[in-house]
Amino acid sequence: MTDKTLTPRPSRLDKASFVAGYGDIYEHSPWVAELAWDSGLDERHDTPEHLAEVMGRMLAEADAESQLTVIRAHPDLAGKAALAGALTDDSTREQAGAGLDQCSPEELARFERLNDAYKTKFGFPFVMAVKDSDRFAILVAFEMRLKNDPGQERRTAVEQINRIALLRLQARAEG
Repeated sequence: MTDKTLTPRPSRLDKASFVAGYGDIYEHSPWVAELAWDSGLDERHDTPEHLAEVMGRMLAEADAESQLTVIRAHPDLAGKAALAGALTDDSTREQAGAGLDQCSPEELARFERLNDAYKTKFGFPFVMAVKDSDRFAILVAFEMRLKNDPGQERRTAVEQINRIALLRLQARAEG
């Protein structure tokens, strides 16, 4: 846990400024930031951990369809968007940090097969907070999570997205 303070401080921003500054924490889903601001932010929420907690609660308490919209906004890991350079800056850094930009052709083919199998089974992309992980651990997680039922996997994806949000906020606080 970090004691760093976010800049700009969320508690000092009006709604438009807050959404402009933090609306991209959840991939293409500024509504999460809007609901967090609407819930009432104070000085406690100026730290990554407390802001992530309130934003994460907004996603966790959202209806299943809204959660699925956020999950579906995430790119495939080592997928076509990554190969085409079409990821958000955050996703590009996160995937590169896990070595997904260094996959062999065989690993890329395995990722493609797993991405396809996962999306066929669940109807949304595999989402994992990949910081402090590597492509080998990600492939193992892929295969393990393919055994989940759809409800369990939706909840797991939401947990992973909330972890990604915390990591993104911590990175911003560290500069």
